[in-house]
Amino acid sequence: MSHRPAAIPQDALPFKVKHVLRTLSFSKILLLLFVLGSGSGVVVSALGWWGIEQSVRQIEWLRHANLANLQHAALTVVGLSGLFFALAAALGRRFVTAHERNTQSLRLAAAVFDRSTEGIIITARDGRILQVNPAFTTVTGYQPEDVIGRNPRMFSSGRQDADFYRTLWNTVLSSGQWQGEIWNRRQNGEVYPEWLSICSLRAASGEIDYFVATFSDMTERKRAEDKLIHQAYHDALTHLPNRVLFKDRLEQSLAFSRRMKHKKVALLFIDLDRFKLVNDSLGHAAGDRLLQLVAQRLREIGRQTDTLARLGGDEFTILLPDVDRVEEAMVVADKVLATLKQPFVLDGRDIFVSASIGISMYPDDGADVDVLMKHADTAMYRVKQQGRNGFQIYTHALDQRSLRRLELENQLHKALERKQLVLHYQPQFDLSEGRLRGVEALVRWQHPELGMISPVEFIPLAEESGLIVPIGAWVLETACRQVHAWRQAGFPDLVMSVNLSVRQFFREDIARQVMRAIDDYCLAAHVLELEITESVAMDDVAYTIRTLESLAASGLRLAIDDFGTGYSSLSQLKKMPVKILKIDRSFVQDITTDPDDAEIVNAVITMAHRLGLKVIAEGVESRAQLDHLREQQCDFVQGFLFSRPLPAAELEALLGEWDFSFPAVCGAGMPVGA
Repeated sequence: MSHRPAAIPQDALPFKVKHVLRTLSFSKILLLLFVLGSGSGVVVSALGWWGIEQSVRQIEWLRHANLANLQHAALTVVGLSGLFFALAAALGRRFVTAHERNTQSLRLAAAVFDRSTEGIIITARDGRILQVNPAFTTVTGYQPEDVIGRNPRMFSSGRQDADFYRTLWNTVLSSGQWQGEIWNRRQNGEVYPEWLSICSLRAASGEIDYFVATFSDMTERKRAEDKLIHQAYHDALTHLPNRVLFKDRLEQSLAFSRRMKHKKVALLFIDLDRFKLVNDSLGHAAGDRLLQLVAQRLREIGRQTDTLARLGGDEFTILLPDVDRVEEAMVVADKVLATLKQPFVLDGRDIFVSASIGISMYPDDGADVDVLMKHADTAMYRVKQQGRNGFQIYTHALDQRSLRRLELENQLHKALERKQLVLHYQPQFDLSEGRLRGVEALVRWQHPELGMISPVEFIPLAEESGLIVPIGAWVLETACRQVHAWRQAGFPDLVMSVNLSVRQFFREDIARQVMRAIDDYCLAAHVLELEITESVAMDDVAYTIRTLESLAASGLRLAIDDFGTGYSSLSQLKKMPVKILKIDRSFVQDITTDPDDAEIVNAVITMAHRLGLKVIAEGVESRAQLDHLREQQCDFVQGFLFSRPLPAAELEALLGEWDFSFPAVCGAGMPVGA
């Protein structure tokens, strides 16, 4: 009974054999297996075919020898021999076919390894690099000879600490694989992100033989992600943080301040003054460029810890996350106003910009983001009301004023239909003729619960909300109807002065609207005098001249109101068909005490007369003011010295006393109108 030889233990292999196996590379081992496998298959097949051939020869020999008694035995032996060798041939063919399949699989694997777009690294159990593919060189810049035999830690960027790598390898050793994002370094020193997958290959004994790492360069993907994130949290025009990012940083600052307890947070809400004028006159492209220049200047005044953001339109905010006193925020506000004072150059033009700034503080003015932003906006709006180009610190009084403003705006929508608006009329006198010239129609709001509301309070609301257009149309029609009623009552013709708001004046149908009111009440055109403010007249000079010429052609009187408060160009003023300049009350008020105001009034009167224009001085409240104006040959006057604005019925009674002549108050002991 034969005995099967015992398997030779690996430790019993000759030293040279083990040395040869260890030194063979992965590719050489594959080649050796291919040669041995192919050779074995060929030998076994050859033996099989040789056995069949020998069996056939034996059968032929026995047949020719006529050995009948041996024929049966011989055939049996030959048959068994042929069957054995046939089986050997079939097994040989199957072995060759299986080896061919294995060879094809190896070739396919080699092709995938070489042509993969992902980098591949094969390392030994101890971490030494055994083989890399061409994509590895493309991504990292290292050639195979630069890395074979070295440890992959040579690619480390230093961005991940030792704990990161410890966790990585613990995962690989315990689960057999790990994948995730990692930062490595190329041969040229550039640090780049890659997506890395590592798996272990184990022998039949369960021990790890190799590690295989595949990775792909994530640089372009990271850039695309960063771009999307930037677009989501930054303003596209100025690249400043947008509203979303600003509110997030403000929330973080508040959280930090709550932990520190004694620290404050300041919020500056910045709104550019008259920015719409730039867009309307120079175009939106110029407006966008101006916003970029403003953002650039504002960046230069902030600290690294501050956050400058653009909320939209011409609104900017500055977050001061770590301040002790409100005075620190005031210093920053002063810097903003100062840096905007210098002109901006757009297409060769000097553009001057100012800003209105509201300031709110945490925790004094609010405990959350929305409240602080609301209060800063409230303070900013107060600056707008006070004339712009300044800053205001939020107070609770401003909030009460803001609530009243909101209440008035809501109720103003119903004021017209509820007939709460009324007209009062203030007389104007001709100094040279000593008689009543006409009246100025002034709108008043008689609220049933809040009483008489000053136009200083509700007219700006009407302007902003657009309600000034229907209110202005109502004023025009009501004034014309009153002139018609006075004529029907036997009063002599009086000039009726009506103010046109900026929104009214810049409506294309304003000329038709005015002429329709005149025609409806059968008035002579010269009875109606239209007033537009100096700033309105200079907003769009070409449109203003065209519209005024259309109105003047119908015989209407035209006047520039509040003259001296704007920025009129005399060359443009000469082109306008206006007949009257109206000096603002702010100059008349101090003509007897302020030499500068007196000189301004004197210069306006002299200039107007040289241009062939008449002058009205409003706000006359004392005889000294009147005497000064008379001395300078001012043409017309109005003011509390003669009468406050009165309802039509009260004015009619007063006119009866005056008999339409210059009132006796101009004599000695002049009383002031009630």
